[in-house]
Amino acid sequence: MTEKGKVWLAGAGPGDAGLLTVKTRQLLCEADVIVYDALVSEEILCQIPDHVERIYVGKRSGHHPVPQEEINAILLQEAQKGKRVLRLKGGDPFVFGRGGEELELLTAHQIPYEIVPGVTSASAVPAYAGIPVTHRDYTSSFHVITGHPRKGGKLQIDFDALVRLNGTLIFLMGITAMESICSGLLEAGMEPDMPATVLERGTTAAQRSVVSDVKHLPKEAKKAGIGMPAIIVVGKVCRLGEQFHWAEKRVLGGRQFLITRPRQHSSSLARKLRDLGAQVLELPAIRTKPVEPNPELTAALEQFGTSAESWLVFTSPIGVATFFEQLEKQAWDIRKLFRKQTELRIAAIGSATGQALRSFGLIADLVPDVYDAAHLGRSIAQNAKLGSEVLIVRAKDGSEALLPPLENAGLSVQDVALYETVCELHEALHDEIVNAVCSGEVDAVTFTSASTVHGFVQSMKLTDYTNIRAVCIGEQTAKEAERYGMQVQISDQATIDSLVEKLLLLYGKEERA
Repeated sequence: MTEKGKVWLAGAGPGDAGLLTVKTRQLLCEADVIVYDALVSEEILCQIPDHVERIYVGKRSGHHPVPQEEINAILLQEAQKGKRVLRLKGGDPFVFGRGGEELELLTAHQIPYEIVPGVTSASAVPAYAGIPVTHRDYTSSFHVITGHPRKGGKLQIDFDALVRLNGTLIFLMGITAMESICSGLLEAGMEPDMPATVLERGTTAAQRSVVSDVKHLPKEAKKAGIGMPAIIVVGKVCRLGEQFHWAEKRVLGGRQFLITRPRQHSSSLARKLRDLGAQVLELPAIRTKPVEPNPELTAALEQFGTSAESWLVFTSPIGVATFFEQLEKQAWDIRKLFRKQTELRIAAIGSATGQALRSFGLIADLVPDVYDAAHLGRSIAQNAKLGSEVLIVRAKDGSEALLPPLENAGLSVQDVALYETVCELHEALHDEIVNAVCSGEVDAVTFTSASTVHGFVQSMKLTDYTNIRAVCIGEQTAKEAERYGMQVQISDQATIDSLVEKLLLLYGKEERA
């Protein structure tokens, strides 16, 4: 008999990946299967590892492709297979998330479960608009109400009681019923000029709001084309939004970027951009896969070091990490290189690769002024002694620009593949990202190598790339993007910091420090 699995009912927050709880982020990586709905943002979906199974049960107000009863059954069935099941819901699962209903069937079948609260949109979305839901000068309470009518289309809200509370009123899922909500409040005696706000897609790059009063909010929201998901806030505290709004003031606030670095090296760039206020989609279509077994590397290392001077060349931080990982797996001791009768020198394509070498106790003898393959090749050719041998350890499809300067200088060159770039993208996530890119929600796509351009193109499967605004590291990467007709900008240097500076120059606000 298969051992019972377990279900974690967790909240994903209102959209900003930075609002994920530590425990939910951990569960994204540890789950066997994730059952998620439409309110989980693309930014969060991009962080789910490739190996985790996904089941989409998308639900939005008025459109339930998967009935609640079927969702309950899916959780039970997956747990009965012995799987670790993460039920990922927007906001908090117990704040109008029907979390209690999903537990009833699990409890009846004695399936173990845990509840992981999430950051609810009821407080987070107003906060991102600068609206405190309580304030001593305005109100001492706030009240969360569902604006979603039950079957039959009639709201079951005691508007008289709400008006008497004199607190901040927050209506979730109330966009389609906004007119009825505002009318109900007015009929119950609320002042027509009571401040009211509707907040669309709060905490994300697409966040926007309409500020008005109870009487005019439905008309103003309709005029602005406000859609779902959105929440309605009614109360005197809405006046503070104009004074306290902060999210869009961030230097990259309101911007969304798609980054295509391999999954193993995406966090640094993503973190820098998020710290500046941007929303970041990390395209997990591109990952590096070690060449294993790698007898060519073993043979090259054994033969290496027969000339008076020998150069070991690295072209990426991941190449450095993979090199030492393969040495460990092959039980090949790095000290063998230093025992040979040769002057061993080490070259790195850039500062990041040089820093990666330092973490293994090696300091590069040569780093070119311009961080690309052509300049690396020319620098080695100018500094190497006549007859020196060169061992390049890098990606399978590395830039060809590295080799001609070395060969023209008469150096003996071995070019060994350590890893290859693999392109793959989950079908459900593909649709989400393509929609974001094609709808103009993505301001720019960043590329750090020609292989990331290949991976993007193979993953997107678009017929036209001319509307893609590409920000690239290096000329070779830019040329590859231009081949597909993308609108290309190039960072001044081939570094992540320089790439960030280019994005700030192109998309940042002028008042940045």
